[in-house]
Amino acid sequence: MFIPCFSGAVQKWKTMSNIFDAFEKIAEKKIREAMDNGEFDDLPGKGKPLDLEDDSHIPQDIRLAHKILKNADCLPPELELRKEILSIEELLDGVKDTKEKYRQIKKLNYLIMKLNMSRRGAFNLEKNQVYFDKIVEKMGKKDKTD
Repeated sequence: MFIPCFSGAVQKWKTMSNIFDAFEKIAEKKIREAMDNGEFDDLPGKGKPLDLEDDSHIPQDIRLAHKILKNADCLPPELELRKEILSIEELLDGVKDTKEKYRQIKKLNYLIMKLNMSRRGAFNLEKNQVYFDKIVEKMGKKDKTD
């Protein structure tokens, strides 16, 4: 059975395919000529692995904007919050004063809550808050074992 509409689309696709094949052959020829002329010999980073970023986790429609922001050292608000949370978590390890630790934990919990509320994803990706009582309990157990 012959379908004329489908036949026309296939013919058009074959024509486009031939055009792309021609472009590919021209590009390959130009690259080969440049290689033979030594035009690629003095490129920066020669002999080093390419730094290819995996941006497959970023939706395709915002990849360009994300790359521009990243190149400008601008982080999305969620990543800024995560960075601040990590900073406070690292700071907590060195804090000895109970009142200061409590103040930092309150700040940490606020930032974690802010991060969790800003997320549109699944709840199982939420970060858990830190509770002062649990920390004091662990610190008490740790002090007894020392």
